[in-house]
Amino acid sequence: MSEMVHVIAVITTKPEMRSKVLELFNANVPAVLAEDGCIEYGATIDAPEAGPFQTPYGNDTFVVIEKWESMAALMAHAVAPHMKAYGASTADMLADRKIHVMHNAI
Repeated sequence: MSEMVHVIAVITTKPEMRSKVLELFNANVPAVLAEDGCIEYGATIDAPEAGPFQTPYGNDTFVVIEKWESMAALMAHAVAPHMKAYGASTADMLADRKIHVMHNAI
């Protein structure tokens, strides 16, 4: 039995580019959700109403929350043609990208 995979991707854009990158990201979401093994895939931003309770990422960062049925499903996602196209279309707009791949703690 495969173990579920969680991905937290912290994407920081160049200044003032977040909305454009999110537009391209959101256009790609339906293709990702249609992939075999995709359970969840979506972008999140800081919740300003949380106030001092949180440590905000800032106006140029968004965090992608993903869940995959298996590592094989995630690896297939990483090389999918629509992901390669998305990566190419956003590469010049990104300042940093950190991908955290995790399993459930047992």
